[in-house]
Amino acid sequence: MGPDGQLRPAPETFRTKRDADDWLADKQTEMRRGDWHDPDAGKVRFGPYAVAWIKERELTSTTRQLYASLLKHHLEPVFGAVNVAEISAPLVRRWRADKLAAGTGPTTVAKAYALLRAILGTALSDQMIRRNPCQIKGASTVHTPERPTATVQEVYALARAIQPRFRVIVLMAGFLGLRWGELIGLHRRDIDLEHGTLRVRRAVAELENGQREIKAPKSAAGKRTVSIPDVIVQEIRQHLETYAEAGADGRVFVGAKGATPRRNHFNLLWHKACRKAGIKGLHFHDLRHTGNTLAASTGASTRELMTRMGHSTARAALIYQHASADRDRLIADALSELVRKGTQSARKGKGHAGGTAT
Repeated sequence: MGPDGQLRPAPETFRTKRDADDWLADKQTEMRRGDWHDPDAGKVRFGPYAVAWIKERELTSTTRQLYASLLKHHLEPVFGAVNVAEISAPLVRRWRADKLAAGTGPTTVAKAYALLRAILGTALSDQMIRRNPCQIKGASTVHTPERPTATVQEVYALARAIQPRFRVIVLMAGFLGLRWGELIGLHRRDIDLEHGTLRVRRAVAELENGQREIKAPKSAAGKRTVSIPDVIVQEIRQHLETYAEAGADGRVFVGAKGATPRRNHFNLLWHKACRKAGIKGLHFHDLRHTGNTLAASTGASTRELMTRMGHSTARAALIYQHASADRDRLIADALSELVRKGTQSARKGKGHAGGTAT
């Protein structure tokens, strides 16, 4: 009888009484240690359990859509009808290998694996399984290729090339490092030009069905106040006077017909501006990298970069600091070359003077 008061027969018939006694002794030891698991607890199909897992969590609409898509297209076809307790480490490894071999993008596979691991992590907490079968080191890490960073000159070239009503959104993305959704979510009251600050309090997210959702930033750190470089204050003032919606709650960025800009329409304008400026392979989001790289190059601390970028962890800030350090190394090397040439010239000058002395 198990600790729950239910009769729990052995899962198989034993060849000898000794084997049966050993099994019983193991179960009694588990119960004394508090390590006993209900063998029927994991007899729940993964598909319904995963759907309930997503439903029970407080997620943003975009994250909920992402999880539902990963579950439907990548996890349920293999694991949906399998009992949670029967999902083994070999099965998980084979699923991942098959996905990658079939040409599914590594980023998608990593996200699907991370979702599977999280769901089974909850199953472990629920004592449905003894061990999480997702044990592949680094399999949930998303490796994104390094994106290009626009120069200051390229940011201004793009600002000149794009429609005038979107000139400032390019400058703010490039020199403040704000995300598209954060920029589109700005209202007049969020910008204080007298003190040169901008408050990020919300973001606009576009869902797969075309609907838009106004939400808080990704994390608590995302709600922040960012100082505006003086060099673009007058540009922002002119934009507010010319293009922004009226009133304190007026939207800062609106289309020609008064609607909140949509990303797909703006992308058409962006690509046109890139062609006009002669810039290839640059995404609008890459301007955020420009702003963050410039901030790091000023010598800002990790904490200062985290605050400005709206990150709750130091990982991203350290990446930009590393990039800044690499650039500083190049500058130092170039300085060394100049000093070496200067020293050599001075030595030649002395030698020449010494040869002509009388």
